[in-house]
Amino acid sequence: MAFNLTTPLRRSTTDVMITGVCGGIAKWLGWDPTVVRVLYVVLSLASVAFPGILAYIILTILIPKEGF
Repeated sequence: MAFNLTTPLRRSTTDVMITGVCGGIAKWLGWDPTVVRVLYVVLSLASVAFPGILAYIILTILIPKEGF
């Protein structure tokens, strides 16, 4: 795994399912977006889903889109 933590974290505009949060995190970490999405869903379900949904909304607000 090649971590690329020198680039800023941005929401993806090309690898989008809902708002691009998981795609952006995957690009930032150098991982496959599917792996990040599956891990997010598993962690959300393990925490009874509500905290995961709230975290996703907060990340959507806080992380800027690519190109901005």
